[in-house]
Amino acid sequence: MSTHFETQAIRNQTERSQFSEHSTPMYITSSFVFDDAEDMRASFAEEKERNLYSRFSNPNTTEFVNKIVAMEKAEAGYAFATGMAAIFSAFGALLSAGDHVVSCRSVFGSTHTLFTKYLPKWNIETSYFKVNEVDKIESLIQSNTRVLYAETPTNPGVDVLDLELLGKIAKKHNLLLVIDNCFATPYLQTPIDFGADIVLHSATKLIDGQGRVLGGVAVGKLALIREIYLFSRNTGPAMSPFNAWVLSKSLETLAVRVEKHCENALKVAQFLESHPKVNLVKYPFLKSHPQYKIAQQQMRLGGNIAAFEIKGGIEAGRKFLNAIKMCSLSANLGDTRTIVTHPASTTHSKLSEKDRLEVGITNGLVRLSVGLEHVEDIINDLKQALENA
Repeated sequence: MSTHFETQAIRNQTERSQFSEHSTPMYITSSFVFDDAEDMRASFAEEKERNLYSRFSNPNTTEFVNKIVAMEKAEAGYAFATGMAAIFSAFGALLSAGDHVVSCRSVFGSTHTLFTKYLPKWNIETSYFKVNEVDKIESLIQSNTRVLYAETPTNPGVDVLDLELLGKIAKKHNLLLVIDNCFATPYLQTPIDFGADIVLHSATKLIDGQGRVLGGVAVGKLALIREIYLFSRNTGPAMSPFNAWVLSKSLETLAVRVEKHCENALKVAQFLESHPKVNLVKYPFLKSHPQYKIAQQQMRLGGNIAAFEIKGGIEAGRKFLNAIKMCSLSANLGDTRTIVTHPASTTHSKLSEKDRLEVGITNGLVRLSVGLEHVEDIINDLKQALENA
């Protein structure tokens, strides 16, 4: 079997049935039947590998997971109903009461809430470091620290964490390195190459790429995924077979889609950087990005997300959104459609300005998920909206 990414995404399929189908069918079934009592006993005793119940496994979810495992160079994986289900289940399975997590402060809002509101219920605490303070990570590590966690690039500030450095720190202190690879996808970066033990994705984003279904996935070392599987088998956050079928099909075009997303995003970022109403632009493959060299070392391309700051603060941000004509106003990202979000007045509006600034969300910050429309049409819509902001 070829090891090329695109071939894995297309040719890694479930075994054909007696009908000799070319494209994998949907296995819309809640359960599976057994030949006799002994077959049923041996199956539940895990003496043979087979599907028992779709909360545990299903041909469609298995195919999807196998593709991501190959792409991420992992040993095993498990698919979830959402990206947050994958994140919570990873921590729920791998942490115990009294454990400690060291995490980058720039994480998705729901992940931050998990760390600060829910994990403390089980006496699991988190210490944060800022993206520009990675030199302080080791000072945060305690005797009960179990996990070093980060997402890169970050949401929504599009900062880049040095995966090689994180891998070295985790190894030195015998920590599990858990990386959210949602913004990059396995096509642009493979954290396991840098020492990650678990890699997480919200498959809702670029992996689906068309805003159709929700999904999440965790891949990594076999022994760790086994614990995540057992936790999830009993708590029930499994991906549906239909969503798995859609997402497995989506992976067949991931490489070509992400290539075009990145091409468009770089051109849009370059346009924004030259616009007089824009204070700054953050895109990993712009030379002005503070972690440009790191991005060049660990990413194939810069991704489809750019963050930029409009002059005029929150009010200018609102005016900009109201002036948008073609692009979508949505909280999603990674879609074929370009999506514009103003975090200070929407997704992060409940945070204090101080808390927003801690993660780089200024009042004028706009997160742009660059889609697959013609790049001139994207730029023209942003241009007219900026002129009216």
